Amino acid sequence: MRADVITRLRAAGCVFAEDEADLLIASAAGPDELDVMITRRVGGLPLEHIVGFAEFCGRRIAVDPGVFVPRRRTELLVEEAAKLLRQGSVVLDLCCGSGAAATVLAGYGDYEVHAADIEPAAVACARRNLEPLGGHVYEGDLYEPLPSSLRGRVDVLVVNVPYVPTEAIALMPPEARLHEPAVALDGGADGLDIARRMLAGAGDWLAPQGHLLLETSDEQLAESCELFRAAGLGPRVARCDDRGAVAVVGRRD
Repeated sequence: MRADVITRLRAAGCVFAEDEADLLIASAAGPDELDVMITRRVGGLPLEHIVGFAEFCGRRIAVDPGVFVPRRRTELLVEEAAKLLRQGSVVLDLCCGSGAAATVLAGYGDYEVHAADIEPAAVACARRNLEPLGGHVYEGDLYEPLPSSLRGRVDVLVVNVPYVPTEAIALMPPEARLHEPAVALDGGADGLDIARRMLAGAGDWLAPQGHLLLETSDEQLAESCELFRAAGLGPRVARCDDRGAVAVVGRRD
C-alpha cells in the first residue's frame, strides 16, 4: 500500500512523497479515507490542511483549511524570541495565523501570551491552539483589537506580517496562492506595506527595553532595518541558512 501511495504522490510532483505517504497513512482512519486524502493532496491541497496539523518547533499545531500554514523558517522567530523571555514576560504574536509562534512560546513557561489576526478562520484556529494554554486571541487589524491594558507592556512582540510583493503572489506554488488567504500573503507593492504600519505603532505597545522580532526576506532586509531605525528600534539580523530564514530583531530604548 505504501508503495502505491508514494507512486501517486510522486507522479503529482510531491518532492517529499515518502514522508507525505507515511503521514497520510498514519492519519487516515481506513483505506477509504486514505484514498480521499491522497486525491485531495494530488489535487494540490496543502498536506497540513488535509491532516489538520503542521509540525512546528517540535509541536503539532492545528491548521484548518483556508488558514496560512506555518513555515519552518518561522521557527527562527520563536527561537530568537525564546532567548528574550523572562519570568512573567508579556508576549504578543501579531498576524498570528494559526497561532503557531504564540502556542510554542506559551508552552515554554509562565508567560502572559496574546495573539491577533485579521482573518476570522485563522483566529478560530489560533484559539484552538493557544487558549488551552491560557493565551488570549483577538480578531482585528494589527493593534486595533488589543485591550488597552497591553499598551506599553509587551516585552516580546513576534510578527510575521504578509510580506510577499503583490505581483509575486502569482509566482508562488499553487498550494499557497490557491489555498491560503491572500490577506496572509500580500504585503503590497514591495511587500513591506503592513510591516510599515506595524512598526509605526510598535512603540505604543512595547514595554521599555521590549523587543520586536520580524520575519523578512533577503531582498527586503536593508529596508526592514531602516524601518526599525525609523521606529527607534536598533536592529540586529538573525539568520538560519538551513531554513532559508532571516529576521530583524529590535529593542526599544
